[in-house]
Amino acid sequence: MTTSPLQLRQQIRSASMTGNTSGLCPSFVQGNLCILPADYANDFLKFCHLNPKPCPIIGMSEKPGDFRLKSLGQDIDLRTDIPQYKVFNDGQVVAQVTDILNYWRDDLVAFVLGCSFSFEEALLADGLEVRNLTEGVNVPMYRTNIACKSAGPFTGNMVVTMRPYKPTDAIRAIQICSRFPSVHGAPVHFGNPTEIGIADLNQPDFGDKVSVNDGSNISFGSRFYFLIRRFGKFCWTVAIFLHFMCSHVRDNRRRSGRT
Repeated sequence: MTTSPLQLRQQIRSASMTGNTSGLCPSFVQGNLCILPADYANDFLKFCHLNPKPCPIIGMSEKPGDFRLKSLGQDIDLRTDIPQYKVFNDGQVVAQVTDILNYWRDDLVAFVLGCSFSFEEALLADGLEVRNLTEGVNVPMYRTNIACKSAGPFTGNMVVTMRPYKPTDAIRAIQICSRFPSVHGAPVHFGNPTEIGIADLNQPDFGDKVSVNDGSNISFGSRFYFLIRRFGKFCWTVAIFLHFMCSHVRDNRRRSGRT
């Protein structure tokens, strides 16, 4: 039986589900959650607009203190509906929790950014393997030398996900991902990882290692985690990297980039 987004969020809210959301709720968009004080919200919004590849906005608070995000689904509570959260203070992780009820403030603004988990179903439907799903692990992620455009205090280099494919499959995967610009879209790099500053695929900076077979070409999709690491003092709360929010927005609304 397929779990609906509402059912999954209810499981997360009750703390009966605290794991990776990759592969869950097929056909629905998943998102990365970042929450920060209102004083920094405009700069962060500008940063996202300047860097739509790693930071595609699919939802944000209507006003400071709003934790519902009604545009993304029924009965969403951003304080409880993410499997795990990391709390940052002065750039350091001070807590990892399953809800942020005790941290919530009336001046906080939430941003939900598109997540590449959203197009995994499309890859599978076309007969392409998604290696992290095959091996039952989180997608591997790496810091790169690709600089993002700065806005106010927000700056830094991209972090990318990696999915290995045979050359012919890699071209097809790029074509499929290109249909989903609001959840990162096409890869930012294809081929030699050293060209974007990745020295060892067996040592991901975040997520989990996956096997890379000889003859595979490598595609790299964009992420936004560099912001949390470099400017954590501006982020009161942010969803832990391998856990995401599942919305009621269907994937086909993401193919054109429209919300």
